[in-house]
Amino acid sequence: MVTDHRIRCGWATSAPEYVAYHDDEWGRPLHGDRELFERMSLEAFQSGLSWLIILRKRPGFRKAFADFDVETIAAFDDGDIARLLDDAGIVRNRAKIEATINNARRIVDAVPEGLDALLWSFAPTGQRPNPETLADVASTSAESIAMAKTLKKRGFRFVGPTTAYALMQATGMVDDHVATCWRAARSRR
Repeated sequence: MVTDHRIRCGWATSAPEYVAYHDDEWGRPLHGDRELFERMSLEAFQSGLSWLIILRKRPGFRKAFADFDVETIAAFDDGDIARLLDDAGIVRNRAKIEATINNARRIVDAVPEGLDALLWSFAPTGQRPNPETLADVASTSAESIAMAKTLKKRGFRFVGPTTAYALMQATGMVDDHVATCWRAARSRR
């Protein structure tokens, strides 16, 4: 599967999509309201599913959800929900579709500082050691618990502490590449 000799996090070697995502995206700092809204939404859709499913359907999600333009999605209506429920290019889960639309509306109505500023305000300060093994990787943190609590208070859905922590990992707020991984401590560069 992997054609080079780089050491990677164990989860990242079973499919080409995982290798590319691991090497090029996961754990690298990501900014921008649209970009973070996309990742937040995809993390919510992933809940209970394999991340590989989401990666493979990401082009479909981008098309179906107007490239995750917050203002456009905030204006989605019942017709859009029906369209999305018929779209085989995405995960057709009504609760997650409705949560994505709701979350876009919450960004417009309840996040005057912008999603980027809000989410990154929960990033831990200072560098911490990378986990030694996959078993050492946390599924939540004090910061992800606080992020989830704040988002829920502002009316967001599908943003529990585990989803918030996965978002923090994916967007480089934390670096959870295992210590032996070639990306460890490089993702912040």
